[in-house]
Amino acid sequence: MAAGEVAAAGSAEQFQQLLQQKDRSLVVVHFWAPWAPQCAQMNEVMAALAKEHTQVTFVKLEAEAVPEVSEKYGISSVPTFLFFKNAQKVDRLDGAHAPELTKKVQRHASSSSVSAGSNDSAKEDLNVRLKKLINAAPCMLFMKGSPKEPRCGFSKQMVEILNKHGVSFSSFDIFSDEEVRQGLKTYSNWPTYPQLYVAGELIGGLDIIKELEASGELDTVCPKAQKLEDSVDYETFDILEDEEVRQGLKTYSNWPTYPQLYVKGELVGGLDIVKELKESGELLPILKGEN
Repeated sequence: MAAGEVAAAGSAEQFQQLLQQKDRSLVVVHFWAPWAPQCAQMNEVMAALAKEHTQVTFVKLEAEAVPEVSEKYGISSVPTFLFFKNAQKVDRLDGAHAPELTKKVQRHASSSSVSAGSNDSAKEDLNVRLKKLINAAPCMLFMKGSPKEPRCGFSKQMVEILNKHGVSFSSFDIFSDEEVRQGLKTYSNWPTYPQLYVAGELIGGLDIIKELEASGELDTVCPKAQKLEDSVDYETFDILEDEEVRQGLKTYSNWPTYPQLYVKGELVGGLDIVKELKESGELLPILKGEN
C-alpha cells in the first residue's frame, strides 16, 4: 500500500496484517457500511487525511462483511473509528464527526514522537475529554462492556439495579478506550469500575449504589426514564416502499438521511437531534406538542 492512500481490509487476516505494519506508528480503521451516506462522507475525509498524514495507516473495513472483527471490537453502529498503536487499540470515535476525527488523528500521530515537555498538555486534553464524557448525559455509567452485554459481574449487577429502578442512564464501555479507562481512575480518584455519575458528579461504585438502594435514596439521586410509549401517539412510513418519497423528502426538508421525525408537520430532526433532546429533557414536551 502506497503512503497517502486508504487501504481496504476485506478479511480478518488482511486486518491483522495491516495492524502489524512496523513502519507505521498509528493505524486508523473506519468501520463503515455502503448503505450509510455518512460513511461515504467520512471515507472522503479519511482520503484527505491519508494524503496529509503519510506516516499513518488508514484502513476501511466494511463492518458487516467482516463480522468477526466488528464483534471483537464491539462495533454496533457505523461509522465507527478505532485507533491502534503497536496493534493495541488506544482510542475510539463513534459517529460521523469529521473535526473530532481530524483532531484525534493529529493528536495520536504527533504523540508518537512527543517530547516529555508536552505531556502536560496531553493530560489537560484528556481531562477536558473526561469532563465531557462525564457530562454527556444526566446519568452516566462507566462500565465494562455494555448494558446489553456487561463484561464483568459488578457491571452486570449495577445495570440490573439501575434498570430495576427505572433509571435513565447512558453508558461508556471503558474497554473501548484505554486512555479513558486509566485517566478516569486518576481524575475521580476512584480505582475500580463500574462508576456512576449524576449531573457530572461521581456517586460511586456498586457498593455505594447498593447502600443507596437499601436506604431508599437511589430513587431520589438518579433521574427516571421517561416512558415515551405511554404518552405519545405516532405513525410511521417505510421510505424503502416509495423511492419518490425517499428522495423527495430529503430535498423538501433539506435533511439528507433517515430516520426523520416530524411533529405537527414540522421536522424535529434525525436520531442525533432526538437523542440530544432526550438527554436535555426537551423531547417529551416537543412530542406532546407543548413546545
